[in-house]
Amino acid sequence: MDQRIRIVPAEWRHINTVANRLRDIDRRECEAMGRSGKDALRHGVVTSDKAWTALVDGRPEAVFGVVVESLIDRVGTPWFLGTDEVYRHGKALLMWGPGILARMGDSSLRLCNLVSADNRRAIRLLERWGFTVAKEHVVVRGVPFRHFERIG
Repeated sequence: MDQRIRIVPAEWRHINTVANRLRDIDRRECEAMGRSGKDALRHGVVTSDKAWTALVDGRPEAVFGVVVESLIDRVGTPWFLGTDEVYRHGKALLMWGPGILARMGDSSLRLCNLVSADNRRAIRLLERWGFTVAKEHVVVRGVPFRHFERIG
C-alpha cells in the first residue's frame, strides 16, 4: 500500500482544497449535473451516509462517499471527485477500493451512478473495482454519461 496516501473521514475543510484543483473532467461532470465542483463536494459530504478524503502527503486530493437512496432496498449512490494528483496513485486506488466498497456496502448492497463517457480513468477504475459500466450513453445537459452499477 502506498504509504503516502491515507484515507480519513471527510471534513468540511477538505472541500476547498480539492475543489480548487478538481480534475477538469470531474468539474464538467458536476456542471452537467447543475452544480459547481465546490457545491457538488459540499452536497456530497452533507448528504452521504459515509464520506472520506484521500490525503496524499497530508494534502486532500479526493473526496468521496455514498449517498443512501433507499434503506429498504439498500441502494446507494457512490461518488468520487478528485484532483489530477490522486490519479497519479492508481495502484493505491485499486488497493483501497475493496475496503472502501465494503464500507459502502454496509448500508448499500446495490451501488449505482453515472460517469462521464469521457472519464476514461474513472471508468477503468470502476471496472477494476467490479462495477459494470454500460456501453449506452445518457445525455445530461449535453454531456454523455454511462450508467455504472455493482451489486453485493
